[in-house]
Amino acid sequence: MNQIIQQLINGLSLGSIYALLALGYTMVYGIIKLINFAHGEVYMIGAYAGYALTTFLHLGFFPSLIISMIACGLLGVIIEKIAYKPVRNSTRIAALITAISVSLFLQYGMMYFVSPATRTFPNVLPSKQISFFEGSLILDMRNVYIILTTVALMLLLQYVIHKTKVGKAMRAVSIDSDAAKLMGIDINKTISYTFALGSALAGAAGVLVGAYYNSINPLMGVTPGLKAFVAAVIGGIGVIPGAMFGGMFLGMTETIVSSLGGSLYKDAVSFAILIIVLLIKPNGLLGIDEKEKV
Repeated sequence: MNQIIQQLINGLSLGSIYALLALGYTMVYGIIKLINFAHGEVYMIGAYAGYALTTFLHLGFFPSLIISMIACGLLGVIIEKIAYKPVRNSTRIAALITAISVSLFLQYGMMYFVSPATRTFPNVLPSKQISFFEGSLILDMRNVYIILTTVALMLLLQYVIHKTKVGKAMRAVSIDSDAAKLMGIDINKTISYTFALGSALAGAAGVLVGAYYNSINPLMGVTPGLKAFVAAVIGGIGVIPGAMFGGMFLGMTETIVSSLGGSLYKDAVSFAILIIVLLIKPNGLLGIDEKEKV
């Protein structure tokens, strides 16, 4: 039982990262029906921004986290304006190819400027461990920081979406963009706000991962970005609570599979769960069936 609790705690930390990334996927998809496959690279750039701030400017964890979120938010807006806005009214395959192209551009652009070498992230989080039940259960304070930071960011996002003018505009555009435009909502500005929020959360996830694992590299966003997309689909793409649930569920599933000796197969289990969910409930576990009149 103690081992299961230990793995669930570790799974919550990993799931928090997936949830932050999945939120960006699901917000963008909910607004413009686009899968932003460059989202994992924004997460990677957030990790490098945190690395630069902590290594060269000697800032603490929370100042680095906030500045990295702002930088990634601006990057998200720039990506949307330069890459996605011109193809917004094009076919879905054009938008998909553009997203993959932006992803590869950011990956190899970072390799060019910072080299492909793995960098060691400074120890900015306390690595103190607290033991319970005579050492059978160990709580790492870094897990506590990650979980609490993620919860705080999710609550802040919920407040922005449900209590602010920007959030109401985002919800209106996601329901019916044409009607929202007739009501005076600036569609372009609302989409930019969506990319900024989603990218800021990805930047936060990058800093958290760097601080937890103490290593970063230009390709670090590929697998977590794909896993976060899986988490968003499992929970229900376009549904914010679904992204949170999917991320947590996927993180805990992977840690439990690894603890049972299946660390080599955890990715296969994740995608197997995705296939099963899509077969049983194509809109995701928390997705809503939308009926279309013809």
